[in-house]
Amino acid sequence: MSNERSNSDTTNQRPVRRYRRRTVRIEVEYPSSDGGSVREYATTLGAGGLFIRSDRPLPRRTRLKLAFSLPGRSLRHEIEGRVVWTEGPAQPGESLRHPGMGIQFMDRAAEAKLARELDGWEPTLDNDDS
Repeated sequence: MSNERSNSDTTNQRPVRRYRRRTVRIEVEYPSSDGGSVREYATTLGAGGLFIRSDRPLPRRTRLKLAFSLPGRSLRHEIEGRVVWTEGPAQPGESLRHPGMGIQFMDRAAEAKLARELDGWEPTLDNDDS
């Protein structure tokens, strides 16, 4: 059984996943619109992308450069990405969901480098956001 989803740029559906996802709590830095930087937390990570919890997700199709390191590792990843879906806060009566944005990595070489590092890394409970 597959956990793949439809891939569409015209709806807010999540894209097809090519890599295993891990539940994490990793600080991610990316540029803000005012020239500074934003630091928020990714709660899921795979070699193809991540989910950043944010009360103010960027608009879909926004391109950005993300920087992060896996906990316990010194290698700093700097990867170009694109917002492919967003999740707003739950409305009254809806089940709990976390606002934020799904980011798809756009740099295949950096994606492959991250995939190799993820192969030998498992998150610990200290890094797990559950």
